[in-house]
Amino acid sequence: MHVPDGFIDAPISAATGVVAAAAVAVSLRGARRELDERTAPLAGLVAAFIFAVQMLNFPVAAGTSGHLLGGALAAILVGPYTGVLCVSVVLLMQGVLFADGGLTALGVNITDMAVVTTVVAYAVFRGLVKVLPRRRSSITAASFVAAVLSVPAAAVAFTLIYAVGGTTDVSIGKVATAMIGVHVLIGIGEAAITALTVGAVVAVRPDLVYGARGLQQKLQLRVDGQLVDVPAAETTPVAARSHRKVWITGLVASLVLAGFVSFYASADPDGLEKVAADKGIDARTEEHATADSPLADYGVKDVENARLSGGLAGVIGVGVTVVAGSTVFWAVRRRRSADTTPVSTGV
Repeated sequence: MHVPDGFIDAPISAATGVVAAAAVAVSLRGARRELDERTAPLAGLVAAFIFAVQMLNFPVAAGTSGHLLGGALAAILVGPYTGVLCVSVVLLMQGVLFADGGLTALGVNITDMAVVTTVVAYAVFRGLVKVLPRRRSSITAASFVAAVLSVPAAAVAFTLIYAVGGTTDVSIGKVATAMIGVHVLIGIGEAAITALTVGAVVAVRPDLVYGARGLQQKLQLRVDGQLVDVPAAETTPVAARSHRKVWITGLVASLVLAGFVSFYASADPDGLEKVAADKGIDARTEEHATADSPLADYGVKDVENARLSGGLAGVIGVGVTVVAGSTVFWAVRRRRSADTTPVSTGV
């Protein structure tokens, strides 16, 4: 659902840019509360994993494909504020390095794909977790539903943005129907990927999943006819429980997906591209500002072998994204530490 340059006029592109900048600023502050010794080391990895999985377009209908948006996955794994930042980092890397998503439309893409999906998904997720039984399967189920709903929500948001800032005169009703219809199908794929990923992490390290915090229930025993809480067993400090294995496993998975599996992804246009072509809203699409980038269209310039070119581009993308994301989240985490460090009075 990467919106290219030319779909949305300059005033609305600028307005969504302001909205996106404000959302990122708020998220930077909010992420200070979310990023701790559990989530900070993994946030950059989550961004890299989303980048990798977004390369895996899957068929959803005749001549149409879809890909992960990632807002639900990021919000549940590392928190909603950090989730907005994760997807924003991915969109920035894609736009600048891979000519995917217009640079003048970056505000539209962040607002739609990072902010809307994350806010909707996390709101649905938290609502479901409050009413479902407190067990791991509930986290997976809530993740599925949240992800399903986040994708058509993004389709609705794009349609509203296009209604006020579209550059072609088309029937908004027809655009809305087509966008929501195809993105409901894409949402099912998004939900499957999100639920499988969240479920896998919850199964081995529930302490690393932001959305699973507070999942554990106190064990109670009946003593003399009354229920008594069993004292919690001493746990190993979080810092002593290495995240290295999870981090390495996630990075290797991301590299394999982007560097190898992506070659087998569907070549059909994604939901937005298909609707744009069918309804004529792509009539004024502009050439991307970085169309001559060495990595444009997810291939390495001058590498003739398509498999090798795409694989190298994917590996480079994962590497750049994990470094950029980790740098951002390390800086945010360091700022939180500085804010919470007691100031000596010298007395």
